[in-house]
Amino acid sequence: MAKALLGYVGGSDPRLLAEMRRLQQRVQDLESELVRIQAENDALTAAASHDRIMERVDAHQAEPVLT
Repeated sequence: MAKALLGYVGGSDPRLLAEMRRLQQRVQDLESELVRIQAENDALTAAASHDRIMERVDAHQAEPVLT
């Protein structure tokens, strides 16, 4: 199966060629979705980290600004 995914086909059966193309497209689709989900996860992680930092800052405990 790995050889079929890489483009090697033992014969010229059109059903095998069609299945190979379908599987290659599915792999590409899954890889694209993985990249999208990883980027979304990174953005959510950064936002959650920012929220935790902002929660630690207590405006009532902060020193007044010098004018």
